[in-house]
Amino acid sequence: MKAYLFPGQGSQFPGMGKELYSTIEGNKLFKKANEVLDFDISKIMFDGSKEDLKQTNVTQPAIFIYSVILSKLLGVSFIPDMVAGHSLGEFSALTATGSISFEDGLRLVKIRAEAMRNACDLKSGTMAAVLGMDDKLVENICLEISGIVVPANYNCPGQIVISGEQEAVEKACELLKNQGAKRTIILPVGGAFHSPLMEPARDILAKAIDGTKFTPPLCPIYQNVSSQPVKDPKIIKSNLVSQLTAPVKWTSIIKNMRLDSAKIFTEIGPGKVLQGLCKKIEPNCLTQSATII
Repeated sequence: MKAYLFPGQGSQFPGMGKELYSTIEGNKLFKKANEVLDFDISKIMFDGSKEDLKQTNVTQPAIFIYSVILSKLLGVSFIPDMVAGHSLGEFSALTATGSISFEDGLRLVKIRAEAMRNACDLKSGTMAAVLGMDDKLVENICLEISGIVVPANYNCPGQIVISGEQEAVEKACELLKNQGAKRTIILPVGGAFHSPLMEPARDILAKAIDGTKFTPPLCPIYQNVSSQPVKDPKIIKSNLVSQLTAPVKWTSIIKNMRLDSAKIFTEIGPGKVLQGLCKKIEPNCLTQSATII
């Protein structure tokens, strides 16, 4: 059984997508992307700096475009039995499996990115990686903190990301280190993603998703909110909205895929972040990057 994985923010790099642009299909979709976004994202992806690519309204579309074009260039090689996407990657996965069109997927990603950036402007926050601590202990310490701080990404055993108000996250990091965490690292992100601070973005995204046509994907998608396989468009839509303020249950997703007989995990997107997490979750699994000739 083949599982295809689609990355989220953090996998971007300057020059990404140049090799895809040189293909007929890639050239066509990049031009279409520039029209949908109403700015030249291909120029930023090819020639922009690391700082340019860190902007949420650039990062999310850039990774989406790269992943979806790559999936299309795989052609008949792209025959997944199941898919999953880390945060933003859910939109890439749904587009790649035919649940939504490229234009609609990119439009939703644009709206999502702008809504999240606006939510960050309303109330600033941050995120931090916590290494070497049991998930339950991290959850309990977050509950002890006054202010907003919650688990945001269950990436793999011993690696969880917390998110919330700056002061609350910093206090949680201090307590976590005192309780035995190997390291806590404040992340260079623009806001408190997958936390209650993203609540202002929910209604905006919900309205956009409600007005978009979704069809059943060609295979089940294991969604971030539930970690369970889904094909029903109504459930998929609801989970995409909930994802904004809910944690990414990546550890459970990979474990559930393995239980459902996934043998090979292929990462479709820039970088190898998800392959590394897979190996930490299921050490005996086979992982690989998608490649085109």
